[in-house]
Amino acid sequence: MARTVIILAAGEGKRMKSDLPKVLHPLLGRTLVGHVMAAARPLAARTVVVVGHRAELVTAHVGEVAPDASTVLQAEQRGTGHAVRTALDALDGVDGTVLVLNGDVPLLRTETLAAMVGAHEDAGAAATVLAAEVASPGGLGRILRDADGGLAGIVEARDATPEQLAIREINAGIYAFEAAALRDALGKLTAHNAQGEEYLTDVFGLLGQAGRRVSVHVAADADETLGCNDRAELAQLGALLRDRINAAHMRAGVTIVDPATTWIDADVTIERDAVVEPATYLKGATAIAAGAVVGPDVTLVDTTVGAGAEVVRAHAVLAEIGPQAKVGPYAYLRPGTTLGVKSKVGTFVEVKNSTLGEGAKVPHLSYVGDANVGEHTNIGAANVVANYNWQSKSRTIIGAYVNTGSDSVLVAPVRLGDGSTTAAGSIITEDVPPGALAIARERQVNKEGWIHRARPDSAAAAAAKAAAEADGGAAAA
Repeated sequence: MARTVIILAAGEGKRMKSDLPKVLHPLLGRTLVGHVMAAARPLAARTVVVVGHRAELVTAHVGEVAPDASTVLQAEQRGTGHAVRTALDALDGVDGTVLVLNGDVPLLRTETLAAMVGAHEDAGAAATVLAAEVASPGGLGRILRDADGGLAGIVEARDATPEQLAIREINAGIYAFEAAALRDALGKLTAHNAQGEEYLTDVFGLLGQAGRRVSVHVAADADETLGCNDRAELAQLGALLRDRINAAHMRAGVTIVDPATTWIDADVTIERDAVVEPATYLKGATAIAAGAVVGPDVTLVDTTVGAGAEVVRAHAVLAEIGPQAKVGPYAYLRPGTTLGVKSKVGTFVEVKNSTLGEGAKVPHLSYVGDANVGEHTNIGAANVVANYNWQSKSRTIIGAYVNTGSDSVLVAPVRLGDGSTTAAGSIITEDVPPGALAIARERQVNKEGWIHRARPDSAAAAAAKAAAEADGGAAAA
């Protein structure tokens, strides 16, 4: 059966107190509306998102994350019924089931939608509402039941009586309709209510009065129906989604040592027997292979980690960490970094747009930018690849089995041949042949007695004099 999904995303969300439309606020790797589109996508033959406030931003986002979806502008927000009619008027030949969702319910699962739509279609209902029982209904619409337990109607909180407000079964704002029945009922809506708007919920009363079947489908998990109205609720939804994502990974064979401090985006993949230590943030399209250990205190953004690799107290963006590689602590991998098998990036090391071959090491206190480092090469302590001349960036090629001495500077563009070595403290500006030792530094000169002449009254001069006297009086002054 053909199914059309309509997602309502035209509102401003004033309580968010933000220049960003409410539905575009991020939550664990997707926007609010992005989560809703992902949940509905498996059910939809076509999807249309109703936009209004900052329509250009929402439209651009929909085009980026769901190119197969379309948008329609609700230039004047006159209620949910008006929004759905606007969407239907923009579509040709809508038949079958129309699924209507709010764009701010990020915890909604595909399985719940599929169950509701299946029950709706099996029953031959004209309309079905998703309901949930909650402890504090607040300003949510209430489900009214008849004497037989069927749906008698839906009342908005603003229009409810005190007795109706005591009802804990709420309207989740998620509906399935038979297309022709929906279109007919939308044409009969009025705005005679506290808000002066066309309520989509009034469609249920109109269809019931016409003798059409209207149904209620109760969500198994009320949390799925929670919407977002302000930053506090956004944080609450984030914690619930974090727990759900973490639980799914753990049940799939991943060890998460401290789920409360581990935040994993919705699209991250982790293979079995990987270990995620506390205070770790895995974002975007990050992928962790089997047996890898990540954390503690790690942030990975769109980064792949190979099997058996170890990453501790590090930050990586758009990087590739090879199998059995080791990163950290206190390392920064910037975009374009690729680490080979069993390579190492150690303490206080930054790597950018560079490749390290198998077994290559940058153990500590170094910067490697725009460089190719060959297999089993060792970059000494406090090395710098000087890749930028204030106008352009150049590449440095470092061969296999190279050893660079501590405090070397490699001024790009330069090439170090296989098996070459640089002496400590060298500034390398010319290519180094394979197997050569490059020494690029001035010879040391000691100026005896300098401190006594330059700073005769200093503590250093006194210390030098005492040391010289203890040594037999040589060079005391």
